[in-house]
Amino acid sequence: MPKKQIIDPKKTRQSSEITFQPIPANQYQSNFKKELKTHGKERLIRIYEDMLIIREFETMLNLIKTQGAYEGVEYNHPGPAHLSIGQEAAAVGQAVHLSPEDFIFGSHRSHGEILAKCFSAIHQLDDQSLTTIMETFFEGATFNAIKDEAHATTREQAEAFVLYGTLAEIFARDTGFNRGLGGSMHAFFIPFGSMPNNALVGGSADIALGSALFKLINRKPGMVIANIGDASLGCGPVWESFSFASMDQFNDLWDDSFGRPPVLFNIMNNHYGMGGQTAGETMGFDMAARVGAGINPDQMHAERVDGYNPLAVADATQRKKEILASGKGPAFLDIVTYRMSGHSPSDASSYRSKEEMELWEEVDCVKSYGAYLIENGALTTEQLEALQKNTTAKIRRTLELATDTERSPYSDINLIESVMFSNQSVEKMDDREPEVLLAREENPRNNQLARKERYAFDSSGKPFSANKIYTYRDGIFEAMLHRFHTDPTFIAYGEENRDWGGAFACYRGLTESIPYHRLFNSPISEAAIVGTACGYAMSGGRVCAELMYCDFMGRAGDEIFNQMAKWQSMSAGILNMPLVLRVSVGNKYGAQHSQDWTALVAHIPGLKVFYPATPTDAKGMLNLALNGTDPVVFFESQKTYGIGEQFETAGVPEGYYETEEGQPIVRREGTDLTLVTLGPVLYSGIPAADELKQTYGLDVEVIDLRFVNPLNYDVLIESIRKTGRVVLASDAVERGSALHTIASNLTTLCFDHLDAPPVVIGAKNWISPAAEMEKEYYPQADWIIDAIHERILPLNGYTPKQNYTREELTRIANLGV
Repeated sequence: MPKKQIIDPKKTRQSSEITFQPIPANQYQSNFKKELKTHGKERLIRIYEDMLIIREFETMLNLIKTQGAYEGVEYNHPGPAHLSIGQEAAAVGQAVHLSPEDFIFGSHRSHGEILAKCFSAIHQLDDQSLTTIMETFFEGATFNAIKDEAHATTREQAEAFVLYGTLAEIFARDTGFNRGLGGSMHAFFIPFGSMPNNALVGGSADIALGSALFKLINRKPGMVIANIGDASLGCGPVWESFSFASMDQFNDLWDDSFGRPPVLFNIMNNHYGMGGQTAGETMGFDMAARVGAGINPDQMHAERVDGYNPLAVADATQRKKEILASGKGPAFLDIVTYRMSGHSPSDASSYRSKEEMELWEEVDCVKSYGAYLIENGALTTEQLEALQKNTTAKIRRTLELATDTERSPYSDINLIESVMFSNQSVEKMDDREPEVLLAREENPRNNQLARKERYAFDSSGKPFSANKIYTYRDGIFEAMLHRFHTDPTFIAYGEENRDWGGAFACYRGLTESIPYHRLFNSPISEAAIVGTACGYAMSGGRVCAELMYCDFMGRAGDEIFNQMAKWQSMSAGILNMPLVLRVSVGNKYGAQHSQDWTALVAHIPGLKVFYPATPTDAKGMLNLALNGTDPVVFFESQKTYGIGEQFETAGVPEGYYETEEGQPIVRREGTDLTLVTLGPVLYSGIPAADELKQTYGLDVEVIDLRFVNPLNYDVLIESIRKTGRVVLASDAVERGSALHTIASNLTTLCFDHLDAPPVVIGAKNWISPAAEMEKEYYPQADWIIDAIHERILPLNGYTPKQNYTREELTRIANLGV
């Protein structure tokens, strides 16, 4: 919402029409003399060799899956194998002009793309570089399996290394490229520019865009390709990525030196999504390239290309690469190919006719390109047959090595635990000077905060007025400002992050200090917000993305649960994920804007979950998250943004500090009962403790949980051993609350010390209502007292308002409410 951009009603209401430019389709014309001049004979032949190797590699996997043997080598592979037989020309042609600095993110059907990209990189790197990469990758574990084999050149050895590392990964071997933790659908090899491949349809679109943002913002070389299928054009995150990549602000508001992200959305159009035929059945685009016309005036430079001709694909990819290098992306290619194999080896292709499959077999890309080379004198029939024989021997030997359990042991399941989190503290991801508009000491809000009261009460215990105190939102601001001035790669974005001052004024004052390319407004595209953040982080940057309301996590479910949470472990620790997702938990806004979903992310392995309740922790815990290398979902309640520090009498520290990770804190000591709160319920817990002490003589110890994962139980155990009773409360609905898991663990850990079972208090298991009814929906101080009276310790003369009896518990469970 930049003020300098005026939306003029005269212009926007003016009569006009929208016109489109023709979109090229299959316009490449073969000319062997030109191709020979462009590529040289050696590379033209190498293109065929690469296609042949990929075909044989996939054929081997197909035979292993369907017959249990290949060329006399028997093996039972229980895992998946989504094969790309028929798509070799598209994969190899794409990689021809790509450098090692160019990245490819692929799909579940990307074995061929991994091999093609790696082979291309191998022929651009010198022998010393190749040897260093092989010897140092996982301390030589992959290389050791093939180094004693006979290879005529270092490049041949490197090709064997790639074939072996990929197949060992598919077979869950510890010597695989991801130590067997990625497998067939997620394998990759970063040193050669093969980036993570994604089992979720279209899953690479927003991640690849995030990687391109990293290259753009940090001025790194290379382009980024998202290889996604034609069926992915039915996926919302893919369309969000198109819009995000095409934002006008890249040209209109960012510095002129940037341009748009260098991302190519490449549709590997094999005409099927599982068994659904896209053109004619499940889509309406006819030709996938058509969709580019609806995204931006450049029509995404969309083009349809004959993906059965590797040289046509190479030509188109090179032209798009030049466009991206000039800052005029994004680009879109519709690569026409065909999957001759089934969706997987168990697929009998009953949804397509024998006639159709025979038509494509007649123009088989591997055979056709081989015949083209023979026709033009680049190869003889004898040479081609020798290449085929040699390729079969290579693949057979690779299979022998990858199935040898001594040379290629299976991965140890316990490895997974060690790579779920990287648990590093890294102040900055690059050593260059951060780009800012103002020095920190010149920031107006920073100077204003220096005059604020950092403890909420004066010496007599009287609260300061709201406009004088340092609040929770100020803690968020200070942590963000520190990181912007410390880490040059650090960026932040989301809905209304800039001129608005950030959601709920947390970022007010950052616009004046931080240039557009480091702090910007994104489209209202929650999936792309989180997905691009994943791509940015895994490429080497640090990012804080924001979802304005917790409820919007549903729009980014895959990106949070399957991408953000899993890539560190699926990569066997190769990747870090320095990504903080700030999530604001609403209230007053009804059923779709007022939900606490801590339980959802707590259930997903691979995510850290923070929920500060005080200004001191808002700053300290965000500092902790932003200094780490793990994905953190950082919850903030809108109830607390305007609250001052009420517990730390010294006030919120002015300098940099971090809250100890996973450590709950005792907010009030007691001896009779432990009250554990998460988030804003702390401010209901304190008055409940006051009432219990004053009226019933019950001395309550109040513990602010602060963290859901990881969580150190020591403080909780120590308290319960002292009190013998525990109540846990949060604003999340009671059913499925993360507090139930904690309560269950406490029952196990403190069973001999408990006088009664732990009690969990949450919001009603209903939709969250209008603001006028919230006091009857969210836990209040008297609810806590009610629950203690009904379930733990009857209070003399007390009449509860809420029903916490065991009979009520069974009643609401029976009704599902």
